[in-house]
Amino acid sequence: MEYINSEGGCLCGSVRFRITGVPRSSSVCFCRSCRLAGGAPSVAWFVVNIDQYTLLSGQPATFQSSPPVTRSFCAKCGTPLSYQHTDDRNAIEITTATLDDPQRFPPTREIWHSQRVPWAASNPTISHFAQESR
Repeated sequence: MEYINSEGGCLCGSVRFRITGVPRSSSVCFCRSCRLAGGAPSVAWFVVNIDQYTLLSGQPATFQSSPPVTRSFCAKCGTPLSYQHTDDRNAIEITTATLDDPQRFPPTREIWHSQRVPWAASNPTISHFAQESR
């Protein structure tokens, strides 16, 4: 694995984290759950192994958005930070836009395209999946 350190955090700076290495994947999600959690037409995520993620400061609040999914966010400013699914306890998905340098991990696919609101922008140069992709 190539060792790259990437840091990021929330809007107010209370929560800071570091990612070491390269992500498993990077995508934009249009599902209704992500739209509601992010207050946006889509949310960009990248996935890393849990041992690639280090919390540097602060303690994110968590919310179980569905039985298998726990999302984290900053309790002070509300910034959405992560997503964890019980199907893969070794993975954590991080909101790409919370990185200090989000262009390091551009999305390579769009998921849950079937739930995209009609006016939401979509990138025609990357793969689209009606639901999730594995």
